[in-house]
Amino acid sequence: MFLWILLSVCCIAAAQQRSSSSSGEYGGGGGKRFTHTGNQLDGPITALRVRVSRNYVVGLQIRYGTTWSDYKGGSSGELEEVFLHPGEAVIQVTGTYSNYIRRLVFVTNKGRYFPFGKDYGKTLNATPLFPNTVLRYISGSSGSVIDAISFHWDYANSNCVHCAK
Repeated sequence: MFLWILLSVCCIAAAQQRSSSSSGEYGGGGGKRFTHTGNQLDGPITALRVRVSRNYVVGLQIRYGTTWSDYKGGSSGELEEVFLHPGEAVIQVTGTYSNYIRRLVFVTNKGRYFPFGKDYGKTLNATPLFPNTVLRYISGSSGSVIDAISFHWDYANSNCVHCAK
């Protein structure tokens, strides 16, 4: 009986449609680890703050719903801020990296793109594995710059006005 129940649960789990995927980790091994996995519970990504220097992406902060994540990274360079429109979501991130993140370009489902940093190093091209999924949160490591970054994709929250439809 137990074997039958276990087999049934496994079959149901296998039949469920998958939606989450990850891209990365891009960059080096330095810095202190961080994740925004809990921030996604505040809502979809609605804005980005990225600090860039002459050579690197120095720091970043993401707004989930109406709540900003903790700032990660250093304090040098210029801070840039962009806001997504209602119904807009990030569907691709490109850029460059070496031992640190050098450039990030966020591409949205509305055809807009937001470039930050300098185009130098190895190329990264982060996209979701499954159709109709969007960037839900990021993780990585940081010190005086963003050392490494990963992108985590899933379906948008259908109860939110800022989510992709």
